[in-house]
Amino acid sequence: MLLALAATALVVLGLLWEVMAPPLGEQLARHRARRRRVPTPDYDPGRERRAETRARQLLRSCVNDEEWAMYRDLGFIRVWGMQAERPGDHAAAAGTPYAYLIYPHKPVLAYLPQTGRLLNEYCVAFPDETRPYGSARLPDSDDVLAKWMALTGDERRLIATANLHLPGRQLDPRQIKRDLWRLRQWERERAKQVRPEDSVTR
Repeated sequence: MLLALAATALVVLGLLWEVMAPPLGEQLARHRARRRRVPTPDYDPGRERRAETRARQLLRSCVNDEEWAMYRDLGFIRVWGMQAERPGDHAAAAGTPYAYLIYPHKPVLAYLPQTGRLLNEYCVAFPDETRPYGSARLPDSDDVLAKWMALTGDERRLIATANLHLPGRQLDPRQIKRDLWRLRQWERERAKQVRPEDSVTR
């Protein structure tokens, strides 16, 4: 009787081993792979900071003084639209001024400066292709510069190729309203700082 029970136990253990051995082997292989040291390039914690410093210098050399001061003080740049017709608002009368707000790593926002009405969000991406540190994100100022160059160089092409969304998809309309208020206040303060000799009285 005991011999029969022992033989049965051995058969059961053998069957369990056949079932459990492959998963255990896979887990062991994964564990060894995780522990294996993968050579990686030395990480430089200051690299991103230096890249942003260079990007800000390049941005400053490309945009005008007002745009640079706007970005430095407010964190975004306004670019006036150049098309005769407002983007995404074909029913409205042509020729009404419109503008864009350019933020780092956010959609380009089209709006009407005279009313503050938000028109559209245009999603565009400019990945960093540099090696060996290439990533999906450019430094903030490089991203702003890429959008600025695309808008001022070929506005129609940028608008035609961007992903179009209604306001509020990625940008908070309340934050945009606050930014537009900040921009108006900033322009008033900047106008007060113009020296008397810079203005000609007629």
